[in-house]
Amino acid sequence: MDENTLAHTKWNCIYHIVFIPKYRRKSMYGEVKMEVRDILRKLCEYKGVGILEGAVCPDHVHIVNSPWNYTCMKKIRSGR
Repeated sequence: MDENTLAHTKWNCIYHIVFIPKYRRKSMYGEVKMEVRDILRKLCEYKGVGILEGAVCPDHVHIVNSPWNYTCMKKIRSGR
């Protein structure tokens, strides 16, 4: 595991984020699945977030990431 350290502390901070479409419609198949994956990769790259794991399922998306400069909520809210 990648740990961050200071003089007297060590930490490993990761976030598990799940995006779910309204009513959990199973709409992410084939080409749409690839587009969602590419959009999320570009967004995370733009925001400076490292993606550790990710999965696009038919009715939701999982992302496990490591934050760099800001809190998780600031990164998500600034994308609106």
